[in-house]
Amino acid sequence: MKKALVIVLVFIFCNQSVFSQKETVITIKNNENGPVINKNIYGHFAEHLGRSIYGGFFVGDTSKIPNTNGVRNDIIDALKKLKIPNLRWPGGCFADTYHWKDGIGPKENRPTMVNKWWGGVTEDNSFGTHDFLNLCELLGAEPYLSGNVGSGTVQELSDWVQYTNFGGKSPMSDLRKKNGKAEPWKVKFWGIGNEAWGCGGNMKPEYYAGEYRKYATFMSDWENTGGLMRIASGASDGDYNWTETLMKNIPLNMLGGVAMHHYSVIEWNKKGDAVDFTEAQYFTTMKETYKMDEYVTNHAAVMDKYDPEKKVALIVDEWGGWYDVESGTNPGFLYQQNTMRDAVLAGETLNIFNNHASRVRMANLAQCVNVLQAVILTDKAKMILTPTYHVMQMYSVHQDAKLLPITINSPLYTYNGETLPALSASASKDKNGLVHISLVNIDSKKENKIEIDIKELGIKNISGTILASSKLQDHNSFDNPTKIQPAVFKGFEIKKGKLEIIIPPFSVIVLEGK
Repeated sequence: MKKALVIVLVFIFCNQSVFSQKETVITIKNNENGPVINKNIYGHFAEHLGRSIYGGFFVGDTSKIPNTNGVRNDIIDALKKLKIPNLRWPGGCFADTYHWKDGIGPKENRPTMVNKWWGGVTEDNSFGTHDFLNLCELLGAEPYLSGNVGSGTVQELSDWVQYTNFGGKSPMSDLRKKNGKAEPWKVKFWGIGNEAWGCGGNMKPEYYAGEYRKYATFMSDWENTGGLMRIASGASDGDYNWTETLMKNIPLNMLGGVAMHHYSVIEWNKKGDAVDFTEAQYFTTMKETYKMDEYVTNHAAVMDKYDPEKKVALIVDEWGGWYDVESGTNPGFLYQQNTMRDAVLAGETLNIFNNHASRVRMANLAQCVNVLQAVILTDKAKMILTPTYHVMQMYSVHQDAKLLPITINSPLYTYNGETLPALSASASKDKNGLVHISLVNIDSKKENKIEIDIKELGIKNISGTILASSKLQDHNSFDNPTKIQPAVFKGFEIKKGKLEIIIPPFSVIVLEGK
């Protein structure tokens, strides 16, 4: 089989003067022994928050918007093209106030509830367990259910597992069949609470470790397949004591994964506009994004002390950019626009996850539709794909490919006396012999020249795609939905076995070689 090379290049460029060598040399080793980049790193998140579910995914089966059992067909099609591997639901903070039995059975008989976390709106529970799990089947995505530990009970969560997973005769499987689903869905991923240190109960880590052990004990793998993965509510940012306490106090055979959350926030009380941002705000966003590498590295090191064989996954099940809401929208709905800043933020973060593939085996961008760093925005019947969507689609070539060792001597991006590495990179080789390289450069004005020795990879013919725009603040709108979209790229050449690439400012590039 002929070898081929796919190169994904994401570059962020900033306004200030930058020390930059004339040519950045990147070395890639053709190593067959690297860890697999788990496709679930490219997962998404759908919380009952703002217009994520109601008015986003779900419009109801009486809507004039084309739908399948109430879920928009255009969103289904877009997420299929994105190769979405998993979807997390129903929260988030919402999960620890959600009682799943309120969302099953005839819709007209379901009780209402007040969403205390997000806008204080009243929900009618018309989108529930069947709706979500059937949606995941349509998408070909694994469901990731977040269980209610904060205000729920062990019995409630145990019943939910039995309802979704047990194929034999039992009270919960009989109830599922009564509600129209004969065969179980076989849900693999289960979060035991969410942000237990905060909205999930303001627990101390020692207390939560005990609660986790209790809940996990009664979450049976009903078919004894070993397929059920229990995931602990993990740390916020650099709270390494939280991870240490869980790893020390929970037996590894009860622990499938430990979660972690990190958002690229300028200031929690002054997040800044999603579109009208300054150079200083841009640099801060990039600095917060780059911290993901520090957090993942250090949490992984703590886990290594107790789990040297890396059996337990580190799961970053909330990440992304967080800004002030769009003017005139409900502040509790977290609706924001999505610019080229978000595109390069996504590329930088995914490079970090790829390079930590031995420990990071799932992640969930927050969130999928109409909330925070969404890949899809809707306005009634209209729908647009954001720059982040295009980056996630371009990077999907890494899913389930083997990580290749990569070395890069990055120039620095400097602003107001502070510096960050201007370039990041990751590389992989898939089952068909295609090699993918993704790079991020955080310079907003300067093009960069990169040289990659490809003799070892046997590359001859290369084609390319680019995602670019004239300003970092550019975005897709409902008036101009395709302002930012991939186009053909030809800014490269091969000379004596070396690939030379000229990378425009804040651009995303995919090169494929055969």
